[in-house]
Amino acid sequence: MILPKKVHDRRDYLTNKYWVIIIALFCAVLWGSAFPVLKISYLELKIAPDDRSAIIVFAGIRFFLAGILIFLITMIALGQTPKVRKTILPQLILLGLLQISLQYFFFYNGLAHTTGMKAAILSSASTFFVVVLAHFVYRDDRLNVRKVVGLIAGFLGIILINSGQNFNLDFSWLGEGFMILSGVVSALGTILAKRISKEVHPFVLTGWQMILGSSLLIAVGLPGLQPQAIVFSNKALLLLGYSAFLSAAAFSLWYAILKYNKAGEISVYKFMTPVSGTILSALLIPGEHLAVNMFLALALVALGIIVVNYQRKVPEENHLR
Repeated sequence: MILPKKVHDRRDYLTNKYWVIIIALFCAVLWGSAFPVLKISYLELKIAPDDRSAIIVFAGIRFFLAGILIFLITMIALGQTPKVRKTILPQLILLGLLQISLQYFFFYNGLAHTTGMKAAILSSASTFFVVVLAHFVYRDDRLNVRKVVGLIAGFLGIILINSGQNFNLDFSWLGEGFMILSGVVSALGTILAKRISKEVHPFVLTGWQMILGSSLLIAVGLPGLQPQAIVFSNKALLLLGYSAFLSAAAFSLWYAILKYNKAGEISVYKFMTPVSGTILSALLIPGEHLAVNMFLALALVALGIIVVNYQRKVPEENHLR
């Protein structure tokens, strides 16, 4: 079957090694920008740090708007219908539950019960889980010395970027435990998303994931929401709009490259998320400053990415066992 030239061109961008690197790094930086944006948003929205219902509802609104945005782009810009087969709907519901509802429930609640340093380090745990899971799911995405070295370099970079803060070994199930569970859930969602993306357009997949997952967050948070728990200002609305855009763009582009590339290898780029998040926080949030360890950490993360991608020609598609 001969595909239209436009389809060939679009797929070239998603399989070309250099474009995949650019897209993956762009997604990681977008996700990283969420850290300072969310911190500033909480202040603008007058959300109390311990108000779980308000935080969950805010997250739900953010992802619901992102889902609507993706559907609009899918229909208007891509000419693609958001309709899916009824048989695939249970998998989409499961993906929304994993990638949006559960992941962000564990993430936001875990973040409230641990230090910023531990949260930054543990937020990258999903990268390790994806690489390990891919080893057991895909024949051509096995663990090897190169991947292990790259992962170690990336993780050392995450630790180094936080080396100026106090780090202790205290473990809290509601804190560190929830952050680790967030990583596990995210990794499971990534493997499931790759499987579904073979049957559903990545943008349609992302849109349904956002709508279904955010609806559950809103449903869970609304009953406990107090009057005036969330106060919208013009600045808060702009921040909400940006946070919805970054989620829509990052997840859509990530699933697009995930469809044609190895999950275990492109996931290494997620090491850039906490690094970029820390750097952007230092630039955008008063009282936080760049330090030498941040640049050394960036070098380690870059080294890890280079090591993982210094390889033979990558097969065009992954095949399930």
